[in-house]
Amino acid sequence: MIRGIYTAVSGLITQEAKQDSISNNLANVNTIGYKKDSIIAKKFDDVMIQNHDKVVNGKNVKNVIGSLSMGCKIDETYTNYNQGIIQSTNKDTDFAIEGKGFFAVSRDNGIDENTYYTRNGHFHVNNVGYLVNDTGDKVLAKNIQTDNLEPVYIGRGKIKCDESGNISINNNLTYKMYTADFEDNSLKKVEDNLYSGENPIETNNRKIQQNSIEKSNVDVMSEMADMMMTMRIFESNQKIVQTLDETLGKAVNEVGRA
Repeated sequence: MIRGIYTAVSGLITQEAKQDSISNNLANVNTIGYKKDSIIAKKFDDVMIQNHDKVVNGKNVKNVIGSLSMGCKIDETYTNYNQGIIQSTNKDTDFAIEGKGFFAVSRDNGIDENTYYTRNGHFHVNNVGYLVNDTGDKVLAKNIQTDNLEPVYIGRGKIKCDESGNISINNNLTYKMYTADFEDNSLKKVEDNLYSGENPIETNNRKIQQNSIEKSNVDVMSEMADMMMTMRIFESNQKIVQTLDETLGKAVNEVGRA
């Protein structure tokens, strides 16, 4: 009976984590470039149940009853990187990636350990002339002259970018937008809709759309359906725990007295 409570509680914990993930997805339905998360669950290893009630030739031997499931646990958080809908904004500093890859941004002028990645191309020019994201991190691109990866300086100029990512400032070709992808799916979500990752691979088999942004890939109707199902499963496990607890209470307080 107590094992049954543990099994049901493991289901409660898993469903609570799923509900938190779904709630976070719904909260970010309007976040530019957001990628939805899903909780992947797996069961604990089954336990073999056996006793010594079986008698063979006058001796008690092991009697295998079968296996017992010990419930489920959270295996991992899976991020769906499918592309969201690309929406036109008519703003020169807005960019969207059509295909795979992430924009690279630099925090605190770092290029290595302070480099983060994002699908959020809602950029603007800061007060010193650099192209930055909403939190002030500088957008990185390759300098056409030196081939070095560096922050994009626009100043008071007018920026123009073609589908290949070639950036012109006042009609002078100056930068090539840098985008990166990751073979081993090692990206990890950090704050401000950014990702951290190791061993980035520069991508060129994508299109850069200027005057556009990529919307979140969260499907509201699908998330609402998942939330309702998660709540029903949670309520079922909750009812099981209550029933087992009441039965255990009767066994202790009533049967014991009898």
